[in-house]
Amino acid sequence: MSHRARVAAVYLLGFIVDLINMFIANVAYPGIARQFDAPVSALAWVSTGYILGLTLVIPLSRWLAARFGARWIFILSLTIFMLASVGAASAGNLTTLIGWRVLQGLGGGLLIPLGQTLTYALYRSHERARLSAVIMLVGLLAPALSPAIGGIIVDSFSWRWVFIASLPLALLAWVLALCWLPQTPREPAERFDVKGFALLNSGLTLVLWGLTSLGENSEWLSGSAFLLAGAGLMAMFVGVSQKQPEPLLDLTLMKDPLLRTGMLVYQWVPGVFTGVSLIAMLYLQNEHHFSATQSGGLMLPWSLASFAAISFTGKMFNRIGPRALFIPGCLIHGAGIGLLALLSGFPAQPWLAIAAFTLMGAGSSLCSSTAQSGAFLHIQTEKLADASALWNINRQLSFCLGVTLVSVMLNILQIYLPQSAFRLAFIFAAASVIVPVILCLRLPGREIVQELHQQEAQKERR
Repeated sequence: MSHRARVAAVYLLGFIVDLINMFIANVAYPGIARQFDAPVSALAWVSTGYILGLTLVIPLSRWLAARFGARWIFILSLTIFMLASVGAASAGNLTTLIGWRVLQGLGGGLLIPLGQTLTYALYRSHERARLSAVIMLVGLLAPALSPAIGGIIVDSFSWRWVFIASLPLALLAWVLALCWLPQTPREPAERFDVKGFALLNSGLTLVLWGLTSLGENSEWLSGSAFLLAGAGLMAMFVGVSQKQPEPLLDLTLMKDPLLRTGMLVYQWVPGVFTGVSLIAMLYLQNEHHFSATQSGGLMLPWSLASFAAISFTGKMFNRIGPRALFIPGCLIHGAGIGLLALLSGFPAQPWLAIAAFTLMGAGSSLCSSTAQSGAFLHIQTEKLADASALWNINRQLSFCLGVTLVSVMLNILQIYLPQSAFRLAFIFAAASVIVPVILCLRLPGREIVQELHQQEAQKERR
């Protein structure tokens, strides 16, 4: 195994560990609720706490890697993650559990940006599309398998074992990181942007808190206040960063059209899918009387379609470029959501639900894998740490924002048009793909393909 393949393997293990812990906790909710007599709004923080920890630590990734070396920070992060996992499994009350989940997120939050930076630095621009396809395919296993494996663990043992299910993988990643990750040179300590860090993390905390609160009918006012306050602090962070000679994050990278478009597409397609999937599960089980096994089983055709779409992206990205993949992906994703709207108008038809999730899997993954492949295409190696931090903050926020937007839209429709609420929610969500399609029309087409071909030709001549 080559050196860069070893580094990529360590990164992929960290990526899987992170994703498993993001998706597997949901199946433990009923057991946690029974043991701690907790309401749904409080249970949501078991997952939100983990996402909060992940998000808050990401802006530190570049500075910590430069100051102490990416290898040692990666190893320390895994150590914190494993200790917090044991703490979460042994928590005596819900507050303690949420606290351990936040610490788990703080440990796991550096695994993806650090691993991504170390790995992408070893691959040239024209090689990153295939690398991204491999990453996305591996990452696909977590949402596809975690709920099923978590359910087996809960049924066979207890909810506590869910939080230590990833410990063997985390320990393997820890050992391989010691053996395989290279010693990265420590850069001269730059001045840490304390003000920017405080503004960004305060803003992110309030935004996540607001998004979570907006999902509850009784907390719209407080959720809106938190969201506006968080947006204001993040706007102040942008202003402060523009004046700093050494800002916490290099926001000028957002001028790159591929990175910027990829981040926006992530919000409108994979982000919206997260929300649509949530209300679809509720609709299928509550209105059409699908069993939990039947509704959960829809992730199987979704995963198979995603696998095909990601493989296709890896093969075709360098040939046809991102725009030719983004636009069909958006439209296929919208068509899948549209089929859910048709389902709501007829008696239960499992084949229509299967077709809907198949199309959503193909379209959503075509967009997310293309976004991942194109986002770092023009990013210089020395800027990869900043770009990775921006990308991963956006990725975390997209999941929360998607759930909130779709949930709030459904709540409003259920007040004014209760009989048609789900159907209209699916129609509006399907129509939202117009936004990313318009964004993608502005991307260059032939220029990117020609650039990739030139890079491949230069490699062959060498």
